[in-house]
Amino acid sequence: MEEKKAEDIVEIEDTRPEYMKKRVLVPCITGLIFLICGIFYAVHTVYYKSTDDAFIEGHVITVAPRVSGPVLKLNIEDNQDVKKGDLLLEIDPNDYQAKLKETKAKLEEAKAALVSADNQVTKSLSDLDFAKNDYERYSKMHDKGISSKQDYEASLNKLTAAQSNNNSAKARYDEIQSSIKRLEAEVEQDELNLSYTKIYAAADGKITNRSVEQGNYVQTAQPMFAIVPEKMWIVANFKETQLANMKPGQPVKIKIDTYGGKNFEGKVDSIQRSTGARASLFPPENAVGSYVKIVQRVPVKIVFTQDISKYNIVPGMSVVPEVKVK
Repeated sequence: MEEKKAEDIVEIEDTRPEYMKKRVLVPCITGLIFLICGIFYAVHTVYYKSTDDAFIEGHVITVAPRVSGPVLKLNIEDNQDVKKGDLLLEIDPNDYQAKLKETKAKLEEAKAALVSADNQVTKSLSDLDFAKNDYERYSKMHDKGISSKQDYEASLNKLTAAQSNNNSAKARYDEIQSSIKRLEAEVEQDELNLSYTKIYAAADGKITNRSVEQGNYVQTAQPMFAIVPEKMWIVANFKETQLANMKPGQPVKIKIDTYGGKNFEGKVDSIQRSTGARASLFPPENAVGSYVKIVQRVPVKIVFTQDISKYNIVPGMSVVPEVKVK
Protein backbone atom coordinates (compact mmCIF):
# COMPACT_ATOMS: atom_id res chain seq x y z
CA MET A 1 0.00 0.00 0.00
CA GLU A 2 2.84 2.45 0.89
CA GLU A 3 4.78 1.62 -2.29
CA LYS A 4 1.75 2.48 -4.40
CA LYS A 5 1.43 5.88 -2.76
CA ALA A 6 5.07 6.63 -3.45
CA GLU A 7 4.62 5.83 -7.11
CA ASP A 8 1.58 8.12 -7.25
CA ILE A 9 3.62 10.98 -5.78
CA VAL A 10 6.35 10.52 -8.37
CA GLU A 11 3.85 10.60 -11.13
CA ILE A 12 2.32 13.88 -9.85
CA GLU A 13 5.74 15.62 -9.74
CA ASP A 14 6.65 14.48 -13.21
CA THR A 15 3.37 15.60 -14.74
CA ARG A 16 3.57 19.24 -13.54
CA PRO A 17 3.51 21.84 -16.35
CA GLU A 18 6.86 23.45 -17.30
CA TYR A 19 5.62 26.94 -16.55
CA MET A 20 5.02 25.98 -12.93
CA LYS A 21 8.57 24.75 -12.62
CA LYS A 22 9.90 28.09 -14.08
CA ARG A 23 7.83 30.09 -11.59
CA VAL A 24 9.86 28.60 -8.81
CA LEU A 25 13.24 28.74 -10.63
CA VAL A 26 13.13 32.31 -11.98
CA PRO A 27 12.64 34.09 -8.62
CA CYS A 28 15.49 32.10 -7.16
CA ILE A 29 17.87 33.04 -9.97
CA THR A 30 16.76 36.71 -9.86
CA GLY A 31 17.24 36.89 -6.11
CA LEU A 32 20.68 35.37 -6.44
CA ILE A 33 21.66 37.91 -9.10
CA PHE A 34 20.48 40.82 -6.93
CA LEU A 35 22.38 39.40 -3.97
CA ILE A 36 25.60 39.11 -5.97
CA CYS A 37 25.15 42.64 -7.38
CA GLY A 38 24.46 44.01 -3.92
CA ILE A 39 27.57 42.41 -2.49
CA PHE A 40 29.66 43.70 -5.42
CA TYR A 41 28.27 47.23 -5.05
CA ALA A 42 28.91 47.24 -1.30
CA VAL A 43 32.50 46.11 -1.77
CA HIS A 44 33.00 48.52 -4.68
CA THR A 45 31.81 51.55 -2.68
CA VAL A 46 34.34 50.73 0.03
CA TYR A 47 37.29 50.72 -2.36
CA TYR A 48 36.14 53.37 -4.87
CA LYS A 49 34.57 56.81 -4.47
CA SER A 50 32.79 58.48 -7.35
CA THR A 51 30.75 61.62 -8.09
CA ASP A 52 28.95 63.11 -11.06
CA ASP A 53 29.46 66.66 -9.70
CA ALA A 54 32.72 67.08 -11.59
CA PHE A 55 33.82 69.21 -14.53
CA ILE A 56 36.83 69.89 -16.73
CA GLU A 57 38.76 73.01 -15.75
CA GLY A 58 41.58 74.90 -17.45
CA HIS A 59 43.37 78.22 -17.52
CA VAL A 60 41.37 80.85 -19.37
CA ILE A 61 43.49 83.92 -20.18
CA THR A 62 41.21 86.87 -20.86
CA VAL A 63 42.85 89.39 -23.19
CA ALA A 64 41.95 93.08 -22.82
CA PRO A 65 43.75 96.20 -24.15
CA ARG A 66 45.77 98.47 -21.88
CA VAL A 67 45.09 101.45 -24.14
CA SER A 68 42.02 102.54 -26.08
CA GLY A 69 41.63 103.14 -29.81
CA PRO A 70 40.36 101.64 -33.08
CA VAL A 71 41.55 98.15 -34.02
CA LEU A 72 43.88 98.59 -36.99
CA LYS A 73 44.80 94.93 -37.59
CA LEU A 74 43.23 91.69 -36.38
CA ASN A 75 45.33 88.59 -36.97
CA ILE A 76 43.13 85.94 -35.34
CA GLU A 77 39.99 83.95 -36.11
CA ASP A 78 37.61 82.02 -33.89
CA ASN A 79 39.12 78.85 -32.37
CA GLN A 80 42.51 79.53 -33.95
CA ASP A 81 45.63 77.97 -32.44
CA VAL A 82 48.25 80.56 -31.42
CA LYS A 83 51.78 80.38 -30.05
CA LYS A 84 53.27 82.47 -27.28
CA GLY A 85 54.59 85.74 -28.74
CA ASP A 86 52.34 85.80 -31.82
CA LEU A 87 51.03 89.25 -32.78
CA LEU A 88 47.27 88.95 -32.29
CA LEU A 89 45.93 92.47 -32.62
CA GLU A 90 47.13 96.00 -33.27
CA ILE A 91 45.44 99.23 -32.15
CA ASP A 92 45.94 102.40 -34.22
CA PRO A 93 49.22 103.85 -32.84
CA ASN A 94 49.07 107.36 -34.45
CA ASP A 95 47.75 109.18 -31.37
CA TYR A 96 50.32 107.54 -29.13
CA GLN A 97 53.17 108.25 -31.54
CA ALA A 98 52.16 111.93 -31.66
CA LYS A 99 51.96 112.10 -27.87
CA LEU A 100 55.43 110.54 -27.57
CA LYS A 101 56.91 113.06 -30.03
CA GLU A 102 55.32 115.96 -28.14
CA THR A 103 56.68 114.77 -24.81
CA LYS A 104 60.16 114.21 -26.25
CA ALA A 105 60.12 117.77 -27.66
CA LYS A 106 59.21 119.16 -24.23
CA LEU A 107 62.02 117.12 -22.72
CA GLU A 108 64.54 118.59 -25.15
CA GLU A 109 63.32 122.11 -24.33
CA ALA A 110 63.70 121.42 -20.64
CA LYS A 111 67.23 120.09 -21.12
CA ALA A 112 68.15 123.24 -23.06
CA ALA A 113 66.62 125.40 -20.32
CA LEU A 114 68.63 123.45 -17.77
CA VAL A 115 71.88 124.40 -19.52
CA SER A 116 70.83 128.07 -19.41
CA ALA A 117 69.84 127.77 -15.77
CA ASP A 118 73.18 126.17 -14.96
CA ASN A 119 74.98 129.10 -16.61
CA GLN A 120 72.83 131.47 -14.60
CA VAL A 121 73.76 129.70 -11.37
CA THR A 122 77.46 129.95 -12.30
CA LYS A 123 77.12 133.70 -13.02
CA SER A 124 75.17 134.31 -9.80
CA LEU A 125 77.90 132.51 -7.81
CA SER A 126 80.53 134.70 -9.42
CA ASP A 127 78.53 137.86 -8.61
CA LEU A 128 78.02 136.60 -5.07
CA ASP A 129 81.78 136.03 -4.55
CA PHE A 130 82.52 139.51 -5.89
CA ALA A 131 79.85 141.06 -3.61
CA LYS A 132 81.23 139.17 -0.58
CA ASN A 133 84.78 140.39 -1.24
CA ASP A 134 83.54 143.94 -1.83
CA TYR A 135 81.52 143.87 1.41
CA GLU A 136 84.44 142.51 3.44
CA ARG A 137 86.75 145.24 2.08
CA TYR A 138 84.31 148.07 2.82
CA SER A 139 83.49 146.56 6.20
CA LYS A 140 87.15 146.66 7.27
CA MET A 141 87.59 150.15 5.89
CA HIS A 142 84.43 151.29 7.69
CA ASP A 143 85.69 149.87 10.97
CA LYS A 144 88.94 151.82 10.57
CA GLY A 145 87.06 154.98 9.61
CA ILE A 146 88.55 155.06 6.13
CA SER A 147 85.30 154.36 4.24
CA SER A 148 82.04 156.19 4.56
CA LYS A 149 78.93 154.63 5.99
CA GLN A 150 77.19 155.11 2.65
CA ASP A 151 79.77 152.98 0.79
CA TYR A 152 79.56 150.31 3.50
CA GLU A 153 75.73 150.10 3.25
CA ALA A 154 75.90 150.01 -0.56
CA SER A 155 78.26 147.02 -0.45
CA LEU A 156 75.91 145.30 2.01
CA ASN A 157 72.93 145.85 -0.30
CA LYS A 158 74.89 144.44 -3.26
CA LEU A 159 75.77 141.36 -1.19
CA THR A 160 72.12 140.84 -0.23
CA ALA A 161 70.99 141.22 -3.85
CA ALA A 162 73.70 138.82 -5.07
CA GLN A 163 72.65 136.22 -2.47
CA SER A 164 69.01 136.57 -3.54
CA ASN A 165 69.91 136.18 -7.23
CA ASN A 166 71.97 133.10 -6.45
CA ASN A 167 69.09 131.52 -4.50
CA SER A 168 66.68 132.27 -7.35
CA ALA A 169 69.05 130.78 -9.92
CA LYS A 170 69.44 127.60 -7.85
CA ALA A 171 65.68 127.31 -7.38
CA ARG A 172 65.16 127.73 -11.12
CA TYR A 173 67.78 125.07 -11.80
CA ASP A 174 66.16 122.62 -9.35
CA GLU A 175 62.72 123.32 -10.83
CA ILE A 176 63.90 122.57 -14.37
CA GLN A 177 65.71 119.45 -13.15
CA SER A 178 62.49 118.18 -11.54
CA SER A 179 60.61 118.98 -14.74
CA ILE A 180 63.12 116.92 -16.72
CA LYS A 181 62.62 113.93 -14.42
CA ARG A 182 58.85 114.25 -14.81
CA LEU A 183 59.12 114.49 -18.61
CA GLU A 184 61.47 111.50 -18.72
CA ALA A 185 58.84 109.51 -16.80
CA GLU A 186 56.19 110.73 -19.26
CA VAL A 187 58.35 109.65 -22.19
CA GLU A 188 58.74 106.22 -20.63
CA GLN A 189 54.98 105.96 -20.10
CA ASP A 190 54.26 107.16 -23.65
CA GLU A 191 56.66 104.53 -25.00
CA LEU A 192 54.85 101.90 -22.95
CA ASN A 193 51.47 103.10 -24.22
CA LEU A 194 52.76 102.91 -27.77
CA SER A 195 54.00 99.36 -27.18
CA TYR A 196 50.58 98.44 -25.73
CA THR A 197 48.99 99.09 -29.13
CA LYS A 198 50.38 95.71 -30.19
CA ILE A 199 48.93 92.75 -28.30
CA TYR A 200 50.85 89.48 -28.29
CA ALA A 201 49.86 86.00 -27.15
CA ALA A 202 50.83 85.40 -23.53
CA ALA A 203 50.78 81.61 -23.90
CA ASP A 204 50.18 78.79 -26.36
CA GLY A 205 46.51 77.99 -26.76
CA LYS A 206 43.32 78.38 -28.71
CA ILE A 207 41.36 81.60 -29.29
CA THR A 208 37.98 81.50 -27.55
CA ASN A 209 35.06 83.90 -27.02
CA ARG A 210 36.26 86.44 -29.58
CA SER A 211 34.09 89.55 -29.52
CA VAL A 212 36.26 92.05 -31.41
CA GLU A 213 36.40 92.88 -35.10
CA GLN A 214 38.79 94.94 -37.17
CA GLY A 215 37.71 98.58 -37.01
CA ASN A 216 36.07 98.31 -33.58
CA TYR A 217 36.94 101.02 -31.08
CA VAL A 218 38.09 99.26 -27.93
CA GLN A 219 38.34 100.69 -24.43
CA THR A 220 40.96 100.01 -21.81
CA ALA A 221 40.30 96.73 -19.92
CA GLN A 222 37.50 95.74 -22.35
CA PRO A 223 37.56 91.91 -22.77
CA MET A 224 38.11 91.08 -26.44
CA PHE A 225 38.83 87.34 -26.46
CA ALA A 226 40.41 84.60 -24.40
CA ILE A 227 43.29 82.16 -24.86
CA VAL A 228 42.72 78.67 -23.49
CA PRO A 229 45.95 76.61 -23.10
CA GLU A 230 45.94 72.86 -23.67
CA LYS A 231 46.55 71.93 -20.03
CA MET A 232 43.32 70.63 -18.47
CA TRP A 233 42.38 69.15 -15.13
CA ILE A 234 39.26 68.16 -13.23
CA VAL A 235 37.55 69.71 -10.24
CA ALA A 236 35.38 67.05 -8.60
CA ASN A 237 33.08 68.06 -5.76
CA PHE A 238 33.02 65.02 -3.50
CA LYS A 239 30.74 64.73 -0.49
CA GLU A 240 32.51 65.24 2.80
CA THR A 241 31.55 61.67 3.75
CA GLN A 242 33.63 60.34 0.83
CA LEU A 243 36.93 61.98 1.81
CA ALA A 244 38.00 59.91 4.83
CA ASN A 245 40.50 57.79 2.89
CA MET A 246 41.11 60.08 -0.09
CA LYS A 247 44.70 61.31 -0.49
CA PRO A 248 46.85 62.99 -3.16
CA GLY A 249 48.44 60.54 -5.55
CA GLN A 250 45.61 57.99 -5.57
CA PRO A 251 44.72 56.65 -9.06
CA VAL A 252 41.53 57.83 -10.73
CA LYS A 253 39.48 56.37 -13.54
CA ILE A 254 37.85 59.21 -15.49
CA LYS A 255 34.80 59.00 -17.71
CA ILE A 256 34.00 62.01 -19.87
CA ASP A 257 30.45 62.35 -21.15
CA THR A 258 31.73 63.25 -24.62
CA TYR A 259 33.69 59.98 -24.80
CA GLY A 260 31.29 57.65 -23.02
CA GLY A 261 33.02 54.42 -23.99
CA LYS A 262 36.54 55.43 -22.93
CA ASN A 263 38.20 55.54 -19.55
CA PHE A 264 40.94 58.12 -19.01
CA GLU A 265 43.66 57.76 -16.40
CA GLY A 266 44.42 60.33 -13.75
CA LYS A 267 45.39 60.88 -10.14
CA VAL A 268 44.33 63.00 -7.20
CA ASP A 269 46.45 66.16 -7.20
CA SER A 270 45.15 68.01 -4.13
CA ILE A 271 42.14 68.51 -1.89
CA GLN A 272 40.85 72.01 -1.16
CA ARG A 273 41.18 73.11 2.47
CA SER A 274 37.58 74.29 2.68
CA THR A 275 34.19 73.27 1.40
CA GLY A 276 32.83 74.81 -1.76
CA ALA A 277 30.16 76.68 0.20
CA ARG A 278 32.69 78.12 2.65
CA ALA A 279 34.93 79.35 -0.16
CA SER A 280 32.06 81.00 -2.07
CA LEU A 281 31.57 84.77 -2.31
CA PHE A 282 28.71 84.64 0.18
CA PRO A 283 29.34 81.72 2.57
CA PRO A 284 26.29 80.38 4.44
CA GLU A 285 25.54 81.72 7.91
CA ASN A 286 24.64 78.69 10.00
CA ALA A 287 24.02 80.53 13.27
CA VAL A 288 20.30 80.85 12.64
CA GLY A 289 17.24 79.19 14.16
CA SER A 290 16.11 77.46 10.96
CA TYR A 291 19.31 75.45 10.50
CA VAL A 292 19.10 72.30 8.37
CA LYS A 293 22.15 70.06 8.13
CA ILE A 294 23.28 69.49 4.52
CA VAL A 295 26.12 67.25 3.45
CA GLN A 296 28.84 69.58 2.20
CA ARG A 297 31.02 69.06 -0.85
CA VAL A 298 34.76 69.63 -1.04
CA PRO A 299 36.50 70.39 -4.37
CA VAL A 300 39.20 67.86 -5.28
CA LYS A 301 41.68 68.59 -8.07
CA ILE A 302 42.38 65.63 -10.36
CA VAL A 303 45.02 65.72 -13.09
CA PHE A 304 45.37 63.52 -16.16
CA THR A 305 48.28 61.11 -16.21
CA GLN A 306 47.99 60.37 -19.95
CA ASP A 307 48.29 62.44 -23.09
CA ILE A 308 44.89 63.94 -23.97
CA SER A 309 46.05 66.32 -26.70
CA LYS A 310 44.34 64.32 -29.46
CA TYR A 311 40.96 64.55 -27.71
CA ASN A 312 38.68 67.57 -27.77
CA ILE A 313 38.55 68.12 -24.01
CA VAL A 314 37.62 71.68 -23.03
CA PRO A 315 36.72 73.49 -19.79
CA GLY A 316 33.16 72.97 -18.64
CA MET A 317 32.70 69.38 -19.84
CA SER A 318 30.97 66.98 -17.45
CA VAL A 319 32.97 64.03 -16.14
CA VAL A 320 32.55 61.18 -13.66
CA PRO A 321 35.79 60.40 -11.77
CA GLU A 322 36.22 57.24 -9.74
CA VAL A 323 38.99 57.37 -7.12
CA LYS A 324 40.52 54.18 -5.77
CA VAL A 325 40.84 54.98 -2.06
CA LYS A 326 41.84 51.50 -0.81
